[in-house]
Amino acid sequence: MYKNYLFDLYGTLIDINTDEWCDEIWERMALIYSLSGAAYTAKELHKKYDEFVEDEKKRVPKEKYSTTPEPLIENVFIRLYGLKGVECSHEMAAYTGRVFRALSIKFIKLYDGVHELFEAIRSHGGKIYLLSNAQRIFTEPEIRMLGIYDEFEYVMISSDEGCAKPDRMFYERMMKKFSMKPEETIMIGNDYITDIRGSYEAGIDSLYLDTDISPEIKGELLAKYKIMSGSLFDARDALFKN
Repeated sequence: MYKNYLFDLYGTLIDINTDEWCDEIWERMALIYSLSGAAYTAKELHKKYDEFVEDEKKRVPKEKYSTTPEPLIENVFIRLYGLKGVECSHEMAAYTGRVFRALSIKFIKLYDGVHELFEAIRSHGGKIYLLSNAQRIFTEPEIRMLGIYDEFEYVMISSDEGCAKPDRMFYERMMKKFSMKPEETIMIGNDYITDIRGSYEAGIDSLYLDTDISPEIKGELLAKYKIMSGSLFDARDALFKN
């Protein structure tokens, strides 16, 4: 029986559909920036956003990651304002980011079975943690809105840490923080590389969920449990069938 249950978020607990490439979104974001004194065309803003994201990845200190750096997206929004001579606080950048996120979301909801799986884990003495490749300015408001923020013992988000799954440093950071033993820990996620191969390389078991936004499996699936239905109810039964 495991004591520590590490969860991925998007595609595992949260069903989400976003479109950050839609022209209309960039037209609206260009208007938002322009209304704040930073005049952009949609095409220019989108191009600079992509450039700054890649540049911010290069700026992540080498000691924070081994394979997969994760930038802080607020810095991108700040630089977009600064390029046009407009000062931007972190609060303003975070708000701009949430506006961008809201414009890009088509839908967001919990998968069926989230609360039931969490209840089963707690009833068996387990603790629940979030280990997510995400940006806190997007993710924390979303999990609070969906009512699961307080379900976690701890929320570890890649943007805070400077590294992302499948980087084993991300897993090891969580495990070291709470003195987790590998044999008492399991990762639950929907991506066969970031969640499953990453946790395998960190020396812990995993449960794979094949959900509607899981990447196509093109290599070996290294999970101890394979829930090809994608059902969290089936995941609960697999983990606690005894």
